[in-house]
Amino acid sequence: MVAKNQTVVTEFLLLGFGDLHDLKFLLFAFLLIIYVMALTGNALVIVLVMIGQNLRSPMYFFLSQLSLSEFLFTSNILPGMLWLTLAGGGKISIIRCFSQFYLLAVCTVTQCLLLTIMSFDRYVAICKPLHYTIIMTFGLQLQIVTLCWSTGFILSIVLFGFLYRLEFCGPDTINHFYCDIGPVLELSCSDISSTKLVTSMLSTPLVVCPFVLITATYISIFNTILKISSSIRRQKAFSTCSSHLTVVCLYFGSLASIYIFSPKIGSNTKKNLSLIYILVTPIFNPLIYSLRNQDIRGAITKYIHLIGTWQLP
Repeated sequence: MVAKNQTVVTEFLLLGFGDLHDLKFLLFAFLLIIYVMALTGNALVIVLVMIGQNLRSPMYFFLSQLSLSEFLFTSNILPGMLWLTLAGGGKISIIRCFSQFYLLAVCTVTQCLLLTIMSFDRYVAICKPLHYTIIMTFGLQLQIVTLCWSTGFILSIVLFGFLYRLEFCGPDTINHFYCDIGPVLELSCSDISSTKLVTSMLSTPLVVCPFVLITATYISIFNTILKISSSIRRQKAFSTCSSHLTVVCLYFGSLASIYIFSPKIGSNTKKNLSLIYILVTPIFNPLIYSLRNQDIRGAITKYIHLIGTWQLP
């Protein structure tokens, strides 16, 4: 319980990037470019998968859901970062802070599960090609995607419930540019042991288990690819996996650095690692798939050509 002579905190002060003086306008422009690129890139993938006749396979359906989660993720974090950069820091209400973390957690959980499912899709396509269309039906795809998003919402509401029960009575300063659970817990004057336990019980398996499953899946995939006699077929099989594997390494690497190994590093280092997670992955996902995937490149070229041939009446 909070003592009567203690002030109950209703707002947090996010320090953001500190006092950057004239550099804040340069950083603001950089973040704005990143924001626009991330939104445009992920929205483009979603639209192309929706309207592209040659992008109707399960792989692209799951990719569109991954881009949707990245779109929501970016929209949740980047506008606040832009505001903090210009203002040199700013206040945020506790409920808005918790809501920001809730949507962050939803997108993070969903992305972990989607990346795992995408590796399973590649496993079936390469290791069980004759059964691919039988296994990966559209009904199964919808069930899998629904399960991924539902798990994200349910697990995140559990964390939100534990956070909502906490009390804050000062200090109110968070040395970060968004509301993450670690910095928030450090400010609570309540008993946070149960919240930290639940957070650890949920976050560690959600990072470790998908990564282990993806690794095991790709071991089977590579064993199958090495047995393919045709070098052209072998190269094609590798190319279909390389984009996903690149995204997996980037995403889980940054995620593990922040949430598993973060107790061993300082707050400024955490902020720098968070920048990779917040800024790099939302841009790299559509870029990697666009640059390395012939079908998506072909769809982009096709619709650019169609737009270029439109004539006003």
